[in-house]
Amino acid sequence: MGKRTAVRAWCALILAFTASGVAACTGPGEPASPGTSPASGSPASSAAPTGGSAPSSSSSSSSSASGAGLAAVPGVVKEVEPSVVTISTPIGLGSGVVYRGDGTIVTDAHVVEDQQKHPYKTVQVQFADGSQAQANVVGVDDVADVAVLRASRTGLPVPKYAGADPQVGSLTVVIGSPLGLDETVTAGIVSGLHRNMPPSQESPQGAIDLLQTDAPISPGNSGGAVADAAGDVIGLSEAYLPPSSGAVAIGFVTPAATVTSVADQLLATGKVKHAALGIVPTDITAQIAQRFGLPSNTGALVVEVAPQGPADKAGVKAGDIITAFAGSKVTDVTDLLAALRKQNPGQTVSLTVQRGSSTQNLSVTLGDLAQQG
Repeated sequence: MGKRTAVRAWCALILAFTASGVAACTGPGEPASPGTSPASGSPASSAAPTGGSAPSSSSSSSSSASGAGLAAVPGVVKEVEPSVVTISTPIGLGSGVVYRGDGTIVTDAHVVEDQQKHPYKTVQVQFADGSQAQANVVGVDDVADVAVLRASRTGLPVPKYAGADPQVGSLTVVIGSPLGLDETVTAGIVSGLHRNMPPSQESPQGAIDLLQTDAPISPGNSGGAVADAAGDVIGLSEAYLPPSSGAVAIGFVTPAATVTSVADQLLATGKVKHAALGIVPTDITAQIAQRFGLPSNTGALVVEVAPQGPADKAGVKAGDIITAFAGSKVTDVTDLLAALRKQNPGQTVSLTVQRGSSTQNLSVTLGDLAQQG
């Protein structure tokens, strides 16, 4: 067996059994897919929202929101709660938020997918006023873990979606249906920005550019609203680290800018554009580096190259170690995915690989993940 073939086979086994300790905030019986690995998904774009409602990004609003405490929570709940819904599927419960008054709702993709990550055609939605309706699944994007639904309802209350990231330390109010307890409210602060989760078997693209909060998030919160002190939705509940991982109050939120960008694309075309490199990468553990005589455990090891894909056409080979991409240093797969997510299909970027004892600088024209899928 050749060295590259052996590396590919060994890493395929590594990938097959990879799983992180992140738990999806879906309801009882719901698949733990995007949550059991990267936290289910990642932003497709940091563009300001164009759908839903006008973004709230004024400096005065941001300033007052960042300085508000728990006293602001009742007002936030009064503002946002009427827009939060409970979503039921054959295997569990989740939450969602009204995006447009015509019955359009946004949620996490994994909320409306089965255990094989196939989206349901319809789901049941319960609105804040207690009424229920069936909703069609308009589209899902597993990369960002965002889905769009449409119910036969009009005149729904639409919240404001934030157009910029919140400040670290500012108030977060989480509203959803954890364990089926609809209209449950928890509160905390923004603990961090731009958090990245590594890829896994359940979510090969990882989850990039998430918000972190210490507000309690539980199964069933997935897809529900996370708001700031001004009552603007700053994102959707995505995942949390369970106590079994040793974590205390670490939850993750898909930013509103990602949600609105993805939702608008799904509504317009049914697809979302994501740059594609056409490889299967893996992190280099000390065991892999020693077993195959790799020069270091830094970088992203190329396990497989898609024939005639962007990387293949650029000259990337299985067994190469990617150390830089589009001007960003790559120390692991998460670094590579984060850098890739910032690019657009059709862009030509630089790629540095280590092949044996030599270093090669390549140029790759990125593909479109939607077309490859």
